[in-house]
Amino acid sequence: MKLADYYEILGLQTGSSVDEIKKAYRKKARLYHPDINPAPEAKDLFICITEAYEFLIANFDKLQTDEEAYRQAIDDWRKYRQKRSRQKAKVYARASYSTFTNTKFYQTSRILDGTTIIISFIVAIMVLVYSIYGYFFRLSHPIPGIKKPTVFAFLMFLTLGMIFCAVSFIYLKAYIETSKKRKKK
Repeated sequence: MKLADYYEILGLQTGSSVDEIKKAYRKKARLYHPDINPAPEAKDLFICITEAYEFLIANFDKLQTDEEAYRQAIDDWRKYRQKRSRQKAKVYARASYSTFTNTKFYQTSRILDGTTIIISFIVAIMVLVYSIYGYFFRLSHPIPGIKKPTVFAFLMFLTLGMIFCAVSFIYLKAYIETSKKRKKK
């Protein structure tokens, strides 16, 4: 299999970050896990996405350097890890979904998802605070030769900040709810 095939299996573009790989894996695993998806091809797709995820995460540093390191990573993968990875993926496919969500693969992507949501929430609040502070600061401390800031720009940044804040809050709320459900189980 080529490197592009592994990215394509996860629905990513070549050169995606580790965060994007983990997030895509979690989404695809949730979609194709045999406990959730009764389709006959779901098990094979689940095995393929697990194999692709494991290869991309295990060799991420090598893949970012040069083509020779990439070729060596592919050769190593074929020799040593492919069989083990496929066996692991088959075990995950046979396990119940609740057991699968307790695996290290799934847990690391949950932690990453929570961190991303919190960071986006912080950025949204910063956009709101700095747009309000910046506008009123510029009104009270005008710069000679430069016009006063426009109300349109202020409202645009304020709206943008509120949208970011609302979206981040919705994702944070959903993340907290799923975390509570997981703890109850």
